[in-house]
Amino acid sequence: MGKKTWGIRASIASAVLAASSCGVGLAWSTSAQAASNAAPKVKIAFLMPETTSSPRWEYDDRPDFIAEMKKLDPNAQIIYNNAQGSESTQLQQVESALTNGAQLLVVAPVNGYAASTIVTEASRAKVPVISYDRLIMNAKVQYYVSFNNVEVGRLQGEYIAQHTKKGGTVVMLDGAPTDPNAKQFAEGAHQVLDPLFKSGKLKLGYEQYTQNWDSATAQTEMEQALTKLNNKVNGVLAANDNLAGAAIQALTQQHIKGIPVTGQDATDAGLHRIYYDGTQSMTVYKPIKEEAKAAADLAYDILTGKKATGLVNGSTANGAAKIPSVLLTPIMVTKANVASTVIKDGYTTWAHIKNPAQQ
Repeated sequence: MGKKTWGIRASIASAVLAASSCGVGLAWSTSAQAASNAAPKVKIAFLMPETTSSPRWEYDDRPDFIAEMKKLDPNAQIIYNNAQGSESTQLQQVESALTNGAQLLVVAPVNGYAASTIVTEASRAKVPVISYDRLIMNAKVQYYVSFNNVEVGRLQGEYIAQHTKKGGTVVMLDGAPTDPNAKQFAEGAHQVLDPLFKSGKLKLGYEQYTQNWDSATAQTEMEQALTKLNNKVNGVLAANDNLAGAAIQALTQQHIKGIPVTGQDATDAGLHRIYYDGTQSMTVYKPIKEEAKAAADLAYDILTGKKATGLVNGSTANGAAKIPSVLLTPIMVTKANVASTVIKDGYTTWAHIKNPAQQ
């Protein structure tokens, strides 16, 4: 994975935003088009959900997908938009992309349960849809590209199981109820922790889904948990780094430290808490470049009429069908392996981890 500096990220972000805001995509074309000037240009819409749950959507997924598609097809067009957490905005962005001739949609839905409407709109236009990172429920999308989200939860649950004192009380902050991934994270965590809750080796003191992955809401929820439990909390399973940061703020206000707190997304802020502060215990790293590459490869195969059987390694039931899926492997990161994972891969830098507020 290429080394990413803030300057490179900002340059890419500015370039893409300028292109999309002007209604002009990044130009690419297939090898078949290169052979025939009469062939129409390919248009792909890459539609992301928000920027509140993690900075990844803007600073990783977008440039990584663009870079991978550019390798495959230098003259196609990308229509990029971020819905900023609004279901109605995302649907409008879909309609606009279709009106502007998008031939394929790659969508990380704001609300995976309501996004079947997106697929309905695309189907009317005979445009295929790849469900990206977050699963679109109750609709027949062509492919689903993500990480093994149940495994993400298992990694978090295993860390809590191994590092929470016997008989200790655990708080679980599970993420957005509208995000099917959050349900899968919780499923994986409960697979590990439920037997311990049942036996009494651990206690589940409080569990809550956090609307919109909002960190301010998560801090309030953690404060409520501490009040309910009279500050007797021995471990926090937070579904991602933003929720972990919110939980840690609430714990710090009550002078509670030294307990395991999980996270996900390997954000610079989360990695700082892990490596420098010691307030967060682990995060789950998902090599986004691999995810973006898989989505780009699938998109290219669909648009060039190739079969993608070499990429697909599973299927995922979404209520409408078993969707052919590319499910990638998440990686646990603790202080001990920051250097050999996110730094080695070029996912981030020591400078970014040391000073995340400057990024």
